[in-house]
Amino acid sequence: MIEQYIAKAANSAMSIAPKMVKLPLAIVPFSVKAEVISRLLKQLFAEQAEDEECDFLNNKWVAVNIADLQLAFEVSYQHHKWLVRQHQFAQVTFTANSAELILIAAAKEDPDTLFFQRKLTIEGDTELGLEVKNLLLSVEFDKLPNMIKFSVSKLAESLMLLQQKAVVC
Repeated sequence: MIEQYIAKAANSAMSIAPKMVKLPLAIVPFSVKAEVISRLLKQLFAEQAEDEECDFLNNKWVAVNIADLQLAFEVSYQHHKWLVRQHQFAQVTFTANSAELILIAAAKEDPDTLFFQRKLTIEGDTELGLEVKNLLLSVEFDKLPNMIKFSVSKLAESLMLLQQKAVVC
């Protein structure tokens, strides 16, 4: 009986958390979001950029749609700089909920698994999508700045715990 209450609470927490983030995120101007995203990409892919592994994105745009946060943007890497813009036209679009993206970022879930479970969709240029996926997988989680690594790791651990508890329901 207690397991059902715990499962219900876990399900509620997983559905409420994105809603709590979505409202304040909607108030933030896109220019601020774009700057934060650009800086994060610069940190995440510093090693890959130095090795020219990001150059395949020159004049190509990748859309990211975080469905439960209603946050959509496009990124490109041009002239050794990450560019972020509002959704216009991208060659490939990745769509998932925030929980799945956090698990991918923490290397706790494989993008292919989520794709086949239909929790991650990839639409458009599949070859570009595979290149982007390989770029993401080349990021060594342990080499990320401590603040990012700690935050993503704790979020992922919390999500996994909630998902385990929610299974009972």
